[in-house]
Amino acid sequence: MSGFQEFLDDFLTSWQNSSLDDMKYKISDTYQAREISSQSERYDFGYKESIEGWDQAFTAFKNDESSWILKKLAVTPIRRNEMLAIIFATIESNGKQSETGNVFFNTFRKGAEGNWKLVRSYIEAGVPIDYVDQLIKE
Repeated sequence: MSGFQEFLDDFLTSWQNSSLDDMKYKISDTYQAREISSQSERYDFGYKESIEGWDQAFTAFKNDESSWILKKLAVTPIRRNEMLAIIFATIESNGKQSETGNVFFNTFRKGAEGNWKLVRSYIEAGVPIDYVDQLIKE
């Protein structure tokens, strides 16, 4: 879809750079998400809680000099003007990569004004990185 790959690359760069201002612009104010923890607890949230979560994570990462490791697992159209991007996110701190990460099933929609926005997410938290590495190799 027109311009989506450039938008997604920019979205991931904003994430990688912990740019809260950029993320605010790239997430729809009608955003809806569901996260499932490694203990199978469900957490539903919207735009406001998402921005608060990004702010907390970005602040913590800057303070302890952690960095994001992001991997695009798949990108596919799912509806007219909607794209699904499956992204694995983990962190590296003090030169050591976390053993787990989160898999994001992010749905982006192109609005009438032509801008892409993140509208929905389903997130599996605490996924062992070894499982994702096996998936990438297959």
